[in-house]
Amino acid sequence: MAESKARKTATKAPVKAAVKPAAKPKKPESHLAMVRRARKINRELAELYPYAHPELDFENPFELLVATVLSAQTTDLRVNQTTPVLFAKYPTPEDMAAAVPEELEEIIRPTGFFRAKARSLLGLSAALRDRFGGEVPGRLEDLVTLPGVGRKTANVVLGNAFGVPGITVDTHFGRLARRFGWTAEEDPEKVEAAVAEIFPKSEWTMLSHRVVFHGRRVCHSRKPACGACPIAPLCPSYGEGETDPEKARKLLKYELGGQPGQRLRPPAGYPGVPAAPGTGGAAGAGAAAGDGQGEVA
Repeated sequence: MAESKARKTATKAPVKAAVKPAAKPKKPESHLAMVRRARKINRELAELYPYAHPELDFENPFELLVATVLSAQTTDLRVNQTTPVLFAKYPTPEDMAAAVPEELEEIIRPTGFFRAKARSLLGLSAALRDRFGGEVPGRLEDLVTLPGVGRKTANVVLGNAFGVPGITVDTHFGRLARRFGWTAEEDPEKVEAAVAEIFPKSEWTMLSHRVVFHGRRVCHSRKPACGACPIAPLCPSYGEGETDPEKARKLLKYELGGQPGQRLRPPAGYPGVPAAPGTGGAAGAGAAAGDGQGEVA
């Protein structure tokens, strides 16, 4: 009888699940290994985006400077749809410095934050006229003295109008630099300094374009398309986004997603479709996108 009860008790006892052995922790990546991986990512991005370029339409350093200031908290497309009228009316720093503020504000209103941006444009135009002979200076230390111009904007102008290497740390570049494990820094200047130590100076400008291109097209802020990312094997953050290849492909943007790019006048060799004037949604939608690279003082 006692033996029978013992058997029943044993039958009812909960069965413990097999405990899997704990996975061995990965060895921390050495600095040298990180540098090698980072440079391989850059090479892979160069193959993926051989046509990477600044996505603002411009004809000269002044136009690029103004367009970059306007790009703060809006899309490059919205800026490109706004600047043709702006530069037709104010083609030089002297012209823009003499603008009636309310008229300037009305033209740039679609880019958002138009009052602050108008003050910056009037101030930097007057400074170019009064201190630099009406010419955009080709030195970072001079550019950052202009109203509304920080290191980010200065590096855009230096790299793309003067051929001076610079790293442009906009929201996309900073996000990907952290996801790629190049730095844990949040401050843009600290990100710039950290990345500058990883890559040769000759690569800085094109690296900036490639990383920004990838951030806009594949490695999005809220839902990166991990399953459609060619550099996924090199990324320590793989899995933060959609890993299913079919679902991930639907997240691709611009030319990779079969949609128009941001430029109305893209450079030769761009494989996508030029954007059309007057498209891109309301000014509020553009501002919410926060796709730009400028700074608002």
